[in-house]
Amino acid sequence: MQLHFSSEHRLEDGVLERPFTLGDIPGMLWTPTAAPAPAPLILLGHPGGLPRMYPRVAARARRSAADGFAAATIELPGSGDRPRIPAVDQARADLRRAMEAGEPVSDDIIDRLILPLVDTAVPEWQATLDALLDLPELGGPVGYSGGVISIGTRLAVVEPRIKAASLFAGSFIPRATLEEARRVSIPLHVLLQWDDEGNDRQAALDLFDAFGSKEKALHANMGGHTGVPPWAASAAAEFFIRHLA
Repeated sequence: MQLHFSSEHRLEDGVLERPFTLGDIPGMLWTPTAAPAPAPLILLGHPGGLPRMYPRVAARARRSAADGFAAATIELPGSGDRPRIPAVDQARADLRRAMEAGEPVSDDIIDRLILPLVDTAVPEWQATLDALLDLPELGGPVGYSGGVISIGTRLAVVEPRIKAASLFAGSFIPRATLEEARRVSIPLHVLLQWDDEGNDRQAALDLFDAFGSKEKALHANMGGHTGVPPWAASAAAEFFIRHLA
């Protein structure tokens, strides 16, 4: 797949922002202009709908740039302007009905909702990494941050260029992800909102326990899904400085 930059925009802090497409996958690359090239790269995951998520993802990218890292993101399969995935949409509707009825969310719904995204998104992230690391201004090592935790887990297992990952425990976890977690060996920084209304706290704790990494840290904060305290970003930034700088 060909990487095509559609425009470029220099932000007020000197960060160069470039939207791109890789085949039919939209994405965005941020590079620090003050840092020496090639810069380490952090892949920024998110829950989908990049236009809606842009302010939050761009803020994370600019923080990464301030620390000397480039950052990139791509749209999640089935989100934004990308073609819908009917099976995932049906699972999402089943999930909504179960939650509105106060019923437990079954393993079947979680598998149908998350696993197709993992199976599609992980190869897309790897193709994106192939294309980006061909650019002279980018180099290793590579980190992964945020997004659907099952995608981050799979990437940590199958992509040797990723040397450290900061994961957000805020999405449903399939049974298969728990098994994959035992094969993760890179350093991990895991963020958990203790009162996340849409997250099974015990499942998140079980996943953290399953990770096979010798270095892993769980950062739990009080509050709901959108109540992440501002200092949490500093802790994640320090983690990447230790492992990528």
